[in-house]
Amino acid sequence: MRTKLCTTTAGLAGALLFTAGCSGASTGTGGATADAAELKLKLTNTTAKASGEAASVNWLVEQEPGSLDLDRQGTTSGRTVLANVCERLFQLQPDLTTEPQLASKAEYTDDKTLVLTLRDGVTFHNGSPMTADDVVWSLKRHAQPEMSESDEYEDVDKITKTGASEVTVTFKEPSALFLKALAGDAGIIMDRETVEKQGDDYGTPGQADACTGPYRLKSWDSGSSMTIERYEDYWDDSSPALTKNVAFRWATGSALVNAVSTGAADGSYLTATGPAAVLAEKKGVRAYYGQSTTAWSLSPTEGGALKDARLRKALSLALDREGIAKSGFSGLATPWATPVGPGAWGYEKAAFQKAQTDLEKSTAYTASPSSDDIDEAKKLVEEAGAPAQPIVVASDGGESQTVITNAVRGAAQKIGLEVRVKTVPPSQYDEFFADPKAREGFDLIAVDWYISKADPVGFYDNGMSGNANNWLGYSDTGYDALVKKAQQTIDDKERARLVIEAQSKFADAAVWIPLVQVPSVLVLGEKYTGPPASMVSLYYPWAADLGTKG
Repeated sequence: MRTKLCTTTAGLAGALLFTAGCSGASTGTGGATADAAELKLKLTNTTAKASGEAASVNWLVEQEPGSLDLDRQGTTSGRTVLANVCERLFQLQPDLTTEPQLASKAEYTDDKTLVLTLRDGVTFHNGSPMTADDVVWSLKRHAQPEMSESDEYEDVDKITKTGASEVTVTFKEPSALFLKALAGDAGIIMDRETVEKQGDDYGTPGQADACTGPYRLKSWDSGSSMTIERYEDYWDDSSPALTKNVAFRWATGSALVNAVSTGAADGSYLTATGPAAVLAEKKGVRAYYGQSTTAWSLSPTEGGALKDARLRKALSLALDREGIAKSGFSGLATPWATPVGPGAWGYEKAAFQKAQTDLEKSTAYTASPSSDDIDEAKKLVEEAGAPAQPIVVASDGGESQTVITNAVRGAAQKIGLEVRVKTVPPSQYDEFFADPKAREGFDLIAVDWYISKADPVGFYDNGMSGNANNWLGYSDTGYDALVKKAQQTIDDKERARLVIEAQSKFADAAVWIPLVQVPSVLVLGEKYTGPPASMVSLYYPWAADLGTKG
């Protein structure tokens, strides 16, 4: 599954970001003076449980969703809203584990047959019951080639109704990850009648949602705001939602900081660390940091000047990841050697941690280059030959990307490469992830990538031959075989071994050039509490837990 964070952090001066220290606790209390990069963030999956209801909460997302049809456009903002409105067959929990949700049970009757037992009594927001026919239709819609979740269904052979409350999925090959995918967007269940009636208008302003969650879409004033309201007839009355209405608006940079710090907005999940560092020091605001699978990397393109792996390795050798973490992410990021964050280590954590540490010690992925690293990089450039044309690096003009592209330019100059930075609007930058033609003329693109599964193999399929996210056109039959086998291996220990071996190949070829990993960030006004702090906010109904301190 391709999932990309939208990042627009323009509007805050670099000096402000760097000097805004960050407390070492999970809440920002003000007065910290130490460099944030030297402090250890305390990660927390959840905030303290709320005890009181909230009539209405104002929430910020970083951009207006282009669509609320996640099959067609899955943005961070859209997911943050719809996590409260739409439900999946399984539900990702604040600790990034999964539990049954719209499915009450899942059982593999053999290694290629999965039987899903559906929960009784579930209704859509129009009052109609969820049926096995709705589930089959929803899963088949996700699987259509033009839909964003289609890659999760590549091993699926058939999806059939096998009982009034039973759906059976058969696979061409065993799939270790399909159940985890059903806790992501690949598992959203929609009312077929509503979606088909709306046609191409589904997910646009003025249209009702087609989901089953604790909230329903109340209004969408395009260009201004979006509101969800507690659904009073929600099928699961065991834990009523505390907040009645959530009004979403969109802001970035200084506008976001001002809105939260003045109380005009009550909270936000942030993808940009600059505002997080500033808000952590504001009176009346608390900042929480949670587990995340997000990592920033540089992705080379297929027709670009970095087609030669030696040039990619040379550039990686010369990059100052520690400097990027401090200056581009306010010290809230950590230099990183793989393209997926530690929130993905949902099993065999010690093995993945060791593999990460081993890569960090390798010359190509160190936090800060030594003189020997620079000399080695120069040798690689000499062997490969410097490109005839400058390496064109894309930037959306945001604070983090500006720091990254400047770091790339500085590293390139040290080793005899020439770089030209080309800045494009954020909307055009988003097109890189959907349209190969949009990437033409660019050699290197900074990407912040996350996955919905707590399993690194959910990322490494991006390097397989022919994958839509394999912008480099990397092809290695040995790598493909390792990832494919890992996808089919149920045993955690053996799957981890296969993933780590594939990860090593990926790193050795520098298919992507990892930079830093960042935590999930939640900022809240001081009278509110309850929602999770981890990146589960993209898939879990966080607003239902949001309330007052009593």
